[in-house]
Amino acid sequence: MLRSVELANFLSHANTRLEFDNGVTVFVGPNGAGKSSIIDAITFALFGEHIRKSTKGLLRRGSSQAYAKVEFSIGNRQFEAVRKIDPKGTVSAQLYEKINEELVPLAAGERKQFGESMTQTIESLIGLDFEKLKVASIVQQGELQSIIEADPKKFKELVNAIIGIDKLDTAYEIMKKAIDAFRMSVKAKLEYDDTSIELLQTKIDTSSKEVLTLEPKRKKLEEEKAVQEQEFFTLQSKIESDAPKELKSKEIEKRKEELGTYLRNAVTSIKREIFEKERKLAECTNSLPILAVKSQIESETRQVQQEIERIRNESKEIGEKIAKIKGQQEIAGKLRMIDGKCPVCDSKVDHINPLFEEEHLRMELETLRKKGDTLTQEEVVNQNKKKEMDLKTQQIIKAESVLASNNIKSQEDLARLKEEISSLQTNIKEVHLEASTTGNLTQFAIDEYSTDAIKSILSLIEETKDFDVTSFRNIKSKLEPQRKLLSTLDQELGAITTRLTLHKEESEKISQTLEELQHVRQYVSSLETIRGQIYNRDGPVATSLRSWALGTISQKASEYLSTFNVKIQRIILEDKARDIGITCYSGNSTLDLESLSGGEKVSVALALRLGMAHLMGSSSLNFIILDEPTTHLDQERRKSLVSVLSQAFESNVDSISQFIIITHDSEIFENSNIDAIYDFKSTPEGTLVTPI
Repeated sequence: MLRSVELANFLSHANTRLEFDNGVTVFVGPNGAGKSSIIDAITFALFGEHIRKSTKGLLRRGSSQAYAKVEFSIGNRQFEAVRKIDPKGTVSAQLYEKINEELVPLAAGERKQFGESMTQTIESLIGLDFEKLKVASIVQQGELQSIIEADPKKFKELVNAIIGIDKLDTAYEIMKKAIDAFRMSVKAKLEYDDTSIELLQTKIDTSSKEVLTLEPKRKKLEEEKAVQEQEFFTLQSKIESDAPKELKSKEIEKRKEELGTYLRNAVTSIKREIFEKERKLAECTNSLPILAVKSQIESETRQVQQEIERIRNESKEIGEKIAKIKGQQEIAGKLRMIDGKCPVCDSKVDHINPLFEEEHLRMELETLRKKGDTLTQEEVVNQNKKKEMDLKTQQIIKAESVLASNNIKSQEDLARLKEEISSLQTNIKEVHLEASTTGNLTQFAIDEYSTDAIKSILSLIEETKDFDVTSFRNIKSKLEPQRKLLSTLDQELGAITTRLTLHKEESEKISQTLEELQHVRQYVSSLETIRGQIYNRDGPVATSLRSWALGTISQKASEYLSTFNVKIQRIILEDKARDIGITCYSGNSTLDLESLSGGEKVSVALALRLGMAHLMGSSSLNFIILDEPTTHLDQERRKSLVSVLSQAFESNVDSISQFIIITHDSEIFENSNIDAIYDFKSTPEGTLVTPI
């Protein structure tokens, strides 16, 4: 049974500890107050499982680490399971047994590959894994009555899961894999399995017929091959005698192509040189006149720069005078005659010094501003002139660069460059290239290399003058088809010989394989019979197991009902073809589920839940958790549920030690036999749990 649950920074709980004892314990509070978090804490501490999206999501907002601890007892032994979450979301786990008030480590971590698993140790202790615990001891929100309101097919699947039929399914598939693996091993060894026996027998019959057909074909091919080989050797002898002349003939064409390529490249190179010299001539011809005005441009540039500096100096002086006059204006505004007296010494005067007379200062200021505007306009004009001079200067620099890069300093250099271009153009005119080097080859001798090449070509022509290329090619064209014909005959003969050998060897091999496969077929047939009879969910073993399980659930559920204050005495579960039927009896009368009252439905649902829990061996932990069992129930059915739960515990059927009920309907437990009630409230500091 559960002894205590402790949460620290776990979901909405900052620091919560709940003590449990025998009896009915109720968690009350509004939705979102952290009641169901207790279930997550229990399953997380025991199995590392929960219904949240991620383990890191179990951390209370703003917290970097958390833990959930559960103390429980099995018989006279006491245990403590704790799992912690660090800032990275990594979980550490530790299971202790409490012996003489000391905690003795039993298991830690989940490194199953090293044989370390706290979860497996707990499953071994309580006899349940997480999935079975959810069915046996934890009824999730809204699922209490779903057991009798669900689709009968789904109910059958639930029963199958409870009694382990799903394990039979697993074994059924494993058995199939074992049979398939055996067949694969047989196939790996023999290349066939027992499903191929008929195919192999057919192969033997086919091979025997093929041997009788292929023998005459092989003899005919051998005779034809001898005739074609003689024809091939005759052609080959003629070709070998003329082959050197063919090579020289090809060499002539090759060297003519090389000569033509050399000549074209030579002409192209000369044209490229002419083009480059013409470009050089054009650039330098345009650049020489530009240098003639270099001194004039430099002089004009200095004059414009001096004028700009003069204007800027005068503008600066005018600016200083304007600033001074503005200061005098400020003083003049304060120095005004009052009743013909000086504002400074209070003596009688005719007028104030013009330096402090406002009208005089205003006229002086206006004159200076006009002069400043004039200077500004003059500066704009001179700046534009400077830009023109700068542009011409850049052209001069560029012209100097062009002439320097081409090593041209005067008109004499340009004249010499023109003579070089004219000479190259004359050389090109003397070379007349044809589309190909045909006719009199000596006309293409433009240098020592081309002269030697032409002599070599003429020598080869003399050596092959009696060689008939067309005749040679005709003979040669016959050789390859003859070679292919011989190759085809060889392939056909080889294929027939190979087929004959293979058919004979295959027939012998298949005969041996068939003998072994007959034994394999008998063995596989025995395995298939075992698989279908024992592991098939619709086979006799599964049907018998389900019948026993349904009988046990019916018996235990009926025992629970006998302790409730309802008119139903018995519940019978029947295994049908595709579903499980639920029948209720009052005496000898059958009651339709739809006709039952709310309280009766709750009683039936709870009795079935307790019956299934008994079947799964829930007595190891000996508790039942009902999460929001009153959801979708009216007031009368809610009170009926409380009455049924109280009676179930008071009857002490099968010694269920603890009922834990999570609900937001606290009022339905007034005046009921409840051992402990905890009130859950949401606060800024986290969930606050107070015993009532």
